[in-house]
Amino acid sequence: MFLSGVLYSGYIAVFIIPSTWSFYFTSVIIGIGAAMLWTAQGHFLVENSDASTINRNTGLFWALLQCSMLFGNLYVYFDWKGKTEFSDRDRKIMFIALLVISVLGTLSFLALRKVCQEEDVLSEEEGRSLLSTRLKYKQRATSAVMEAKTEFKTMLEIFKTKTILLLSFCMAYSGLELSFYSGVYGTCIGATTHFGDAARGLIGISGIVLGIGEIVGGGLFGIVLKNNRFRRTSVVFLGMVVHFVAFYLIFLNIPDDAPVVFQTSSQHKPYLIPSVSIALLCSFLLGLGDSCFNTQLYSILGRAFAEQSAPAFAIFKFIQSIFAAVAFFYSGYILLSWQLLVMVIMGFTGTLCFFMVERMQNMSADTQEY
Repeated sequence: MFLSGVLYSGYIAVFIIPSTWSFYFTSVIIGIGAAMLWTAQGHFLVENSDASTINRNTGLFWALLQCSMLFGNLYVYFDWKGKTEFSDRDRKIMFIALLVISVLGTLSFLALRKVCQEEDVLSEEEGRSLLSTRLKYKQRATSAVMEAKTEFKTMLEIFKTKTILLLSFCMAYSGLELSFYSGVYGTCIGATTHFGDAARGLIGISGIVLGIGEIVGGGLFGIVLKNNRFRRTSVVFLGMVVHFVAFYLIFLNIPDDAPVVFQTSSQHKPYLIPSVSIALLCSFLLGLGDSCFNTQLYSILGRAFAEQSAPAFAIFKFIQSIFAAVAFFYSGYILLSWQLLVMVIMGFTGTLCFFMVERMQNMSADTQEY
């Protein structure tokens, strides 16, 4: 997690004095950092949770994570309000502040408690010997390589399991809707001519409302599910319903060609007169539904693969990232209605598969108890 934080801080630092080559280079680096960070965070979350606290911890983790959407968009909205140009001074101030916050967050990883593990400890006499010290580091390096190979083999074995194969549909859907709410929907709002000059400003407000939905969802599930009073399937079903309602309202409220004509503004007329209130309501619903799926995916992976959490979370981010990239690729070429249809089909399939996995887990738990 610390190494990933360093990579994130390096990516932010590039924007203080930007250049083309450094931007593309660090974009690749932060992708590697993100893969490590999400996998390590998931593993750390499972290590510090048990069956009775995993739901609560994943909900609170997600709520705290999404606070960045609220505070970041609030800063942009108030600081950039009324500005027609973004000066170099404004950019440097913003990214220096982000760099400081990132460095402090990275350093905070060092203060996290370590999970007790059985390790071979050398005696004082061996510790005093330079030869034994060198041998110790060599053994650790060899052990790290072997452990990496073992984890990779474990990941391939887990990938073939029925649980992961079924959950992959839900993971894929989380990647599609991630791209939609983080990039496509804001573009659609900004391209809606009916919103007039306020259309571009609504992008930031939409991000704020979306972040509120994420925080409310994560916080609510962290409190309500702390004693496992509600099942994971209920939360995922709620997420599916919330998203489908949002998709239907977006279909009625936003022009169909909005994703593909951002620079020239949309010309198609939607079924309803575009409403700012409906657009922001959809932002809230998108955030709320996203928190439903992601918190429960973390929860069920932590339960099903408690002893192999790192490979499981690596697979999760792998599948999610691939489909997020695919969605970003086609989003600029396909009309809004077709994009919504793809997500409806994948969302329904992913929810159904999640139900099947939860049933399998409950049957397995009942068998063990018997």
